[in-house]
Amino acid sequence: MKEKERVSDITWKKWGPYVSNREWGLVREDYSPNGDAWNYTTHDAAEAKAYRWGEEGICGICDDLQKLVFSFGFWNKKDKIVKERFFGLTNGQGNHGEDVKEYYYYLDSTPTHSYMKMLYKYPQSTFPYEDLIKTNAERGKQDPEYELIDTGIFDKNEYFDIFIEYAKADDQDILIRLTIVNKSENTAPLVILPALWFRNTWRWGYDDYMPQLNSGEANNVKIQHKDLEIKNFYAENAELSLFCDNETNNEKLYQCPNQSDYTKDGINDFIINGNSQSVNHKNIGTKAAFLINESFNPKEEKIFKFRLSDKDLKKPFSGFDEIFSQRKQEADEFYEEIQDGIKTEDEKLVQRQAFAGMLWSKMFYHYNVEKWLKGDPNQPQPPKSRDKIRNFQWKHLNNEHIISMPDKWEYPWYATWDLAFHTISFSLIDPDFAKHQLKLFLFEWYMHPNGQLPAYEWDFNDVNPPVHAWAVFRVFKIDEYLKGKPDLPFLESAFQKLLMNFTWWVNKKDNNGNNIFEGGFLGLDNIGVFDRNTPLPDGEHLEQSDGTSWMAMFALNMMRIALELALYNKVYEEMAIKFFEHFLAIANSLANMGDECFSLWDDEDEFFYDALSFGEKDHMYLRIRTIVGLIPMFAVEIIDDEMIENLPNFKKRMQWVLENKPELAALVSHWEVKGEDSKHLLSLLRGHRLKRLLHRMLNSEEFLSDFGVRALSKEYEKNPFSLHLNGKDYTVKYTPAESDSRLFGGNSNWRGPVWFPINFLIIESLQRFFFYYSPDFLVECPTGSGNYLNLDQIADELSKRLSNIFLKDKDGNRPFNGQYPRFQSDPDFKDYILFYEYFHGDNGRGVGASHQTGWTGLVAKILMPRFSKKKIAESETEMPTKKS
Repeated sequence: MKEKERVSDITWKKWGPYVSNREWGLVREDYSPNGDAWNYTTHDAAEAKAYRWGEEGICGICDDLQKLVFSFGFWNKKDKIVKERFFGLTNGQGNHGEDVKEYYYYLDSTPTHSYMKMLYKYPQSTFPYEDLIKTNAERGKQDPEYELIDTGIFDKNEYFDIFIEYAKADDQDILIRLTIVNKSENTAPLVILPALWFRNTWRWGYDDYMPQLNSGEANNVKIQHKDLEIKNFYAENAELSLFCDNETNNEKLYQCPNQSDYTKDGINDFIINGNSQSVNHKNIGTKAAFLINESFNPKEEKIFKFRLSDKDLKKPFSGFDEIFSQRKQEADEFYEEIQDGIKTEDEKLVQRQAFAGMLWSKMFYHYNVEKWLKGDPNQPQPPKSRDKIRNFQWKHLNNEHIISMPDKWEYPWYATWDLAFHTISFSLIDPDFAKHQLKLFLFEWYMHPNGQLPAYEWDFNDVNPPVHAWAVFRVFKIDEYLKGKPDLPFLESAFQKLLMNFTWWVNKKDNNGNNIFEGGFLGLDNIGVFDRNTPLPDGEHLEQSDGTSWMAMFALNMMRIALELALYNKVYEEMAIKFFEHFLAIANSLANMGDECFSLWDDEDEFFYDALSFGEKDHMYLRIRTIVGLIPMFAVEIIDDEMIENLPNFKKRMQWVLENKPELAALVSHWEVKGEDSKHLLSLLRGHRLKRLLHRMLNSEEFLSDFGVRALSKEYEKNPFSLHLNGKDYTVKYTPAESDSRLFGGNSNWRGPVWFPINFLIIESLQRFFFYYSPDFLVECPTGSGNYLNLDQIADELSKRLSNIFLKDKDGNRPFNGQYPRFQSDPDFKDYILFYEYFHGDNGRGVGASHQTGWTGLVAKILMPRFSKKKIAESETEMPTKKS
């Protein structure tokens, strides 16, 4: 069976890389009285604490319910602990927020995880835990982060390259290959601990069934679990096997009696301290590891082999290399077809690692809010103060699925609007998984009964941009293209639930009932003058052009889905009419603020701004140019004559509205003026306003960077925006990389850098506009250059700039690697790609979370060649060159 055929077989996805890179410091594991998640479970306590809701590990894999986990531990014989998890700083320790301080790279994976590969670089000298904490603590917001490479620990190449690969012989038979290279000129020792353990499900008071690991023959651990088929763990050559239990060391952490004689940190204690009493000499337990004690000569490479199997094998490593070669070849064949039409090997390398990062970032996510709030029957009751700390309004939420994470160290919890972008790239290689991810958040145990979608575990009540409907329709059309038939049940079921979400927005976020939507935070943490999630101190009200524009986009997305469904079921024509009229009402409000004749479009500056409302008819523009003012571009839809003719009721009602409500018809592009190929345009922007927005956006002194569109105009670098209001002074300055203030929290910054999700939507919007306007609709690009391009060419130019963040430039450098020459030139670093959270607005350096392949993985979609525009339906802006 080829990988292309396996993708739709869910049994081959039973096992995968579903283990978090960090479980400590999470909301789910926080049972503190004050909600201080970062300090309740810490990195130092992690080795001794059995987690409640999930597990962590280095390059770990597990089953889809995380009952059994496999991962690696390493010890260089100098560190104070076995390296069983990646180290990083908490939000309070980092001068720019939380930050992982390790180097690891996701190199390859198929959608079924039949083949996977990643690389971890483990130092041979003592890992500088204290130095990283102390030096970062001494640095302020104006200083750069102090990274692992800054400590000098890699200067003499004294580290191991540890390549970890998995290949499935069958869906329950997994081969594991460890290739370790000593990069130094010296002989170096290394202890290798391939570990296996059960997630502790027996200690909480619901099910006391305790599975067991025990020693079989030499180099074999027997696995006994009533719900698992895998029953053997083999090592080709190990010194011995060590056993303990996945139980908290209460004596160490809390100075109270242990519930097991052999606690979670037993193997660590045996290795580091030589404590023979910390492991079970009867060779039974719920956690086990093979001990492999090796010495590596200078530059030496060694290979180690392991196997998890549902079979009793006399020769478990017979045919091992052949199976690996076959799976690797199948992965190459799968991506060769996906990448047909991509021109350069470097583009293929970047795209394949982007796909790998997304696939490796799938994670088992378990969180039952009601149980978390109440506490478990067999555990101490949480303090009453926790009842109102966070998420108490989400007691229905019960999540227990494999979900795409933004970053399994920095953001090992789902974020709803991030996930919408993830599904676009996922749909190119596994559209079934992409559809399932979108459906999850519409299930009744995710979506709130009032229709709100959960934001993220730190605050499910927070409000993210409503892009779910956009993603649903995009994934639906890509899936239809790849498979040759539409998945109407998916589209229809998603539409029904999205109706509830749309209604929630209308009821909860339209403060004055005038179709002007506040939204609040909307994912753009610190983009404006004020904290968008906090009420203004003197009763003013913030009218957000992005909140209103997102809702206009949402209405058009819903209208387009309804039109698609109406082609098969005429009942949906009525819903299409409803969203058509709602879009016009929102457009009217954006232009007139209801009956107040105040528009968020500023005719003087020719830009969209937020406004402060001091009363019913007293407003003031916040004349700060941010990407908030570009978001009205996203509300754009094209419908062709053929579709309209097939839906006579929709056509009739639409014509009545446009004829009898000219004030609404005038707000959008002239419906009666057909574009290329008899297409009609619905948009918040006519041609003039679109050109004026693009005049700003394509100005290199404002938004246009060599690496995409900045989040804030560069004009504010030399001339910061200032506002004096109610006796207070507010200032916003262009900061192209890390935030220079703790005012709006963590490591995120929307005051200058390039962010992929907004850039991606800009590109798609320009392509949609191009389908309506003729190719001679030209705009100067860059502004002031005298060079004029059509909208499709501008979209291509932005795509190239975003791709260039990762691709080699003329000097062989990759801009995301930033200020470190070694990362640019060293062959052991330069072709390993990190997909950061966002990027420096001037030089493209990666900033924030280093493995946020989730939405930055959109570069995989951007690098995909586009299908002939003449053959793409009006809702499609990009497609693969051929079916795969």
